[in-house]
Amino acid sequence: MSDTAEIKANPMETHSALPPEETERLTREIIAGLKTVFDPEIPADIYELGLIYKVEIKDDRSVDVLMTLTTPNCPAAGELPTMVENAVASVPGVGVVDVKVVWEPAWSPERMSDEARLVLNMW
Repeated sequence: MSDTAEIKANPMETHSALPPEETERLTREIIAGLKTVFDPEIPADIYELGLIYKVEIKDDRSVDVLMTLTTPNCPAAGELPTMVENAVASVPGVGVVDVKVVWEPAWSPERMSDEARLVLNMW
């Protein structure tokens, strides 16, 4: 995986030997799965909150997820990575899922999508 300082607005990595249509399907379904995971204290999903820094689909269909939390003291810190792992693993065709929580770069509200800002009334 590449350096976490190179985090982009679109966290999906698509450098794969899988056929492009399969990579596109997996990408769509993984994002849809991630959008079902909510921080219990925030009414917006973790993808729109910008907590997902990177998702890499590998040639063997394993998936690496690099994510963060809103704060190191997040009460859901113990459960959110498992929820992410389960959501990604539920996508047909996905192999082993590895979720890592990182703290650099630190999360900030600027990472949220417009959709999350609307839900949280942060305009």
